Amino acid sequence: MKAVRFSRFGGPEVLEVVDLPDPRPGPGQVRIAVCAAGVNPSDWKKRQGLMDQELPQTMGYEAAGRVDELGEGVTDVAVGDRVFGFSADGVAQAELAVLSTYAPVPPSLDFPGAAALPAAVETATRALDQLGVGSGGTLLISGASGSVGSAAVQLAVVRGARVIGTASAANHAYLRSLGAEPVAYGEGLVERVRALAPGGVDLALDVAGSGVLPELIGLAGGPGHVVTIADFAGAREHGVRFSSGDAGRAVHALGGIGELIESGRFSLPVARTFPLTEVAEAHRAGEDGRVRGKLVLVVGAPA
Repeated sequence: MKAVRFSRFGGPEVLEVVDLPDPRPGPGQVRIAVCAAGVNPSDWKKRQGLMDQELPQTMGYEAAGRVDELGEGVTDVAVGDRVFGFSADGVAQAELAVLSTYAPVPPSLDFPGAAALPAAVETATRALDQLGVGSGGTLLISGASGSVGSAAVQLAVVRGARVIGTASAANHAYLRSLGAEPVAYGEGLVERVRALAPGGVDLALDVAGSGVLPELIGLAGGPGHVVTIADFAGAREHGVRFSSGDAGRAVHALGGIGELIESGRFSLPVARTFPLTEVAEAHRAGEDGRVRGKLVLVVGAPA
């Protein structure tokens, strides 16, 4: 099969599409003919050598496609079914992928739309669970207009929370459409949030990692009310919880997101799609930092 791989760390130019052996599903897993695969910021961090150090490395943890082989014990899907989910071995940007966690593609979504879901939905759900977001409280989300941030906004609104979200002025209308009250980030953030919530907020989630943890701690009444998914060093410095999958992933979220999508309570836009062979261009677009929505690689036929 064709798959994305790199054999040295560096810029997008180190990415290659190479031939690799076809994978086989283990017990409880399914193999899909990949139609689309998500692209995430962790991909370029990995490519730059900021994560795993072994070489070579393959790419991709989320994909959507049609089931073409079942692992032992799998009875909840059949060959030909449309599914999306996680590739635990990180080889989703490929013609074939083994999914360890999967769910049916919502009827209203195409494959790129489904491939955009897993990482954003799982990350947002995990962070909201760790914060204990529920009905009646006020949640501040720093970096609310990106894929994870917008997922967190919508999922928090579904839980009954009031959401205040930071974003550039160009994204304020988008945040309002998701149910959040937008504020501009940058200098004066605390005053702008207090204009909406004079007593501060109950909880805060840092998605952007832009050095605002001290402000979030002050607004939320202490580091125990703040979670970050993007500022590891700041979390250690300020005593804030850093959310990672090491303590367990919220994979249960994949099974419930379809109902929210079909009822109109959740959406995650696909900003751009790229052929698998143009994965380097997808990385350049993502690293540019001006994309709203997910970047997705289109791999197979959109059947």
